[in-house]
Amino acid sequence: MKIIILGAGQVGGSLAENLSNEQNDITVIDTDATRLRELQDRIDIKTIVGRGSYPHVLRDAGADDADMLIAVTNSDETNMVACQVAYTLFRTPTKISRIRSNAYLRQTDLFKAEAFPIDVLISPEQVVTNYISRLLQYPGALQVLDFADARAQLVAVKAYYGGLLVGQQINALKDHLPNIDCRVAAIFRRGKAIEPIGSTVIEADDEVFFIAAREHITKVMTELRRAEDSYKRIMIVGGGNIGYRLAKTLERQYQMKIIEFSEERAQYLSENLLKTVVLLGNATDKTLLEDENIENTDVFCALTNDDEVNIMSSLLAKRLGARKVMTLINKAAYVDLVQGGMIDIALSPQQATIGSLLTHVRRGDVVNVHSLRRGAAEAIEAIAHGNSAISKVVGRTVKDIKLPPGTTIGAIVRGEQVIMASSDVVIEADDHIILFVVDKRHIADVERLFQVGLGFF
Repeated sequence: MKIIILGAGQVGGSLAENLSNEQNDITVIDTDATRLRELQDRIDIKTIVGRGSYPHVLRDAGADDADMLIAVTNSDETNMVACQVAYTLFRTPTKISRIRSNAYLRQTDLFKAEAFPIDVLISPEQVVTNYISRLLQYPGALQVLDFADARAQLVAVKAYYGGLLVGQQINALKDHLPNIDCRVAAIFRRGKAIEPIGSTVIEADDEVFFIAAREHITKVMTELRRAEDSYKRIMIVGGGNIGYRLAKTLERQYQMKIIEFSEERAQYLSENLLKTVVLLGNATDKTLLEDENIENTDVFCALTNDDEVNIMSSLLAKRLGARKVMTLINKAAYVDLVQGGMIDIALSPQQATIGSLLTHVRRGDVVNVHSLRRGAAEAIEAIAHGNSAISKVVGRTVKDIKLPPGTTIGAIVRGEQVIMASSDVVIEADDHIILFVVDKRHIADVERLFQVGLGFF
């Protein structure tokens, strides 16, 4: 596939790395020559220095025969105009744009063929807000991902000493939960993936990914770690787009406080939030945190644009007694450095956004892609089409499907039913199949499994 990416920042650069490893023809456009040179030193792609909304720049990038344009610059206006130019002059089939401002997102009529012809809108702030909201539903979860309209969920937890299943084989799940279907999709032990089979023994500190119907998630979690009380009191640092959206979304369910450094922004927050307590101050101020009873806070979410402020305020909050801390970190190198120590969950907006983008890039009928383990693995939801004559999966049992190395089928969603992928389950047309791919070099092989012959269409 020939793909043009506008913007060589953290999202655009990470996306280019992901897609170039899958034999795509990638061209990246940016106004910063140094940034492009650094990217080209790491991966084999074409780069062009220029403004991506200019027709001659897009033409030089090969827009005449490009399959897709992905506009992820820091400017909403540049992204929107680039999609308009790609549609009007080059008839680019698929146009994806990152839009950050609510002022645009609220005007849905803007994004139609007669206005700005954008096929897919990506809002990083909304993606991260949804991600945090799911984590808050399940205390103790490291990652919560929805599939098939949330009928099934993939959850990552850290197995703790004292968990009922710790020290036992995976097979024991059936004895502990005889009336609940679930499947362990993957285990990461000391940073390395372990293929889970029935005789695999779960150890303390293992990162365990399991899949189950949404209504069974909490019960399965209690088998791997001590049950935790629900969250009630949440403190947010940073009243920017993400902090504001999160407070607006959650203030009717939780007791919310938000700390904002800018007086002007704090005034805006106080006028637009109904139940959230808005505090003007610095989140690294020990006295402020103590005065606001940080020791009684269930979740401390540091969501400013400054990684250092987020990390330092989170460490301080944890030391002062906050139960859980979630920290927004933009620099990828920092994520692995801090998560798992005093910081419970490091949130990477780039990885969350890339998962949304990859959903629209994958071949075959792929409807969901989630990046796992900071991009080391992927969870994919694909729909099976056709019949046994033209499909590589329909009409076959799970054990007869030739899966690429490092790939497992976790579950099948059939209508409202969530079916665990035991070896004798037969795949039917229109099944939603949830796969876990540890070795991303085989993503293209997974996509080919779900492509059917042209005769089907």
